[in-house]
Amino acid sequence: MTLEVIVVDNASSDETADVVRSKHPGVTLIAIAENTGFSRANNRGVAAASGRYLLFLNPDTEMRDGTLARMLTFVEETPQAGAATCFVALPSGALDDAAHRGFPTPWNSLCHFSGLARLFPHSRHFSGYSLGWMDLHTTHEIEALAGAFMLVRREAGQQVGWWDEEYFFYGEDLDFCYRLRLGDWRVYYVPEVSILHYKGMASGIRRESRSRTTASTETRVAATRYRFEAMRIFYRKHLLGRYPRPLTWLVMRAVDLKERQALRSARR
Repeated sequence: MTLEVIVVDNASSDETADVVRSKHPGVTLIAIAENTGFSRANNRGVAAASGRYLLFLNPDTEMRDGTLARMLTFVEETPQAGAATCFVALPSGALDDAAHRGFPTPWNSLCHFSGLARLFPHSRHFSGYSLGWMDLHTTHEIEALAGAFMLVRREAGQQVGWWDEEYFFYGEDLDFCYRLRLGDWRVYYVPEVSILHYKGMASGIRRESRSRTTASTETRVAATRYRFEAMRIFYRKHLLGRYPRPLTWLVMRAVDLKERQALRSARR
C-alpha cells in the first residue's frame, strides 16, 4: 500500500508548518497565509493528491492501529461506497454523533432540538437525525458522516465536484454526503475500527473540549455564526423547494433563535 500525506495548514497560529517542514520532509505541506475555510483548504489538498482514495482527517484526531488499512479494504471491496467512516470515538468513549447521522430535514431537526429524539432515542420516527434505531456495532449504510474522518473514492468526489466552498466551517460534510447520495453513491459506517476525536478544539464551542481548547471568545463567536450560517446554506441549497413557504419561514426563524441562544453561550 502506497500512501501520500498532505498537510494543509490553514493559517494556524502555532508552529505546525515549521514542524512539518523540519521533521517530516516526506509530507506535502500546503501552507495558506490566511484562513480560507475548511472546504477551500480541503480542495487545495485534493488538487495535490494523486491517490484513488482520499482520507480527510481532522488535526484533533488520533488514528488507531489498523484503522486505515481496514477502511481502505472496505471501500475497495464495496464499489458503491462513495465515502465511509469508522467508529469516531470521543474521549469519553462514546460515538461522535456527527459521524452517524441523517440529514437535517425540518422534522429531524425539530425532533433533535426539541428533545423528542432524547426521549425516544431508538425510534425511527423521532431519531432520524442520529439514525438512532440502527445497530452501532454493525457496518451499515448511513445518510451522512463527519469530516473528521472521511474516506472518499476519488471517482465519487470528482463526480460531485468535491467540497462546496460556500461553506466556511460546519455543514460541508453534510452537503458532500447529500450530493454523493444524489449521485447514487452510498455512505457507510464501519464500526469495527476507530479513531479518537477530541472534537471542537478549533471552535471552542463543544462541551467535549471546553477544558482543552485554546479558542478565544472571538473564535467561539465566529464559529457559532459559521455553524448556523451552514444550516441556512444547506436548507436553501437542498431543501427549499421541497417545503411550503410558511414552513421555510418557521425553519429560518428557529435557526435565528437557536443562533442567538448559542451566541450568548459562546460569549461567556
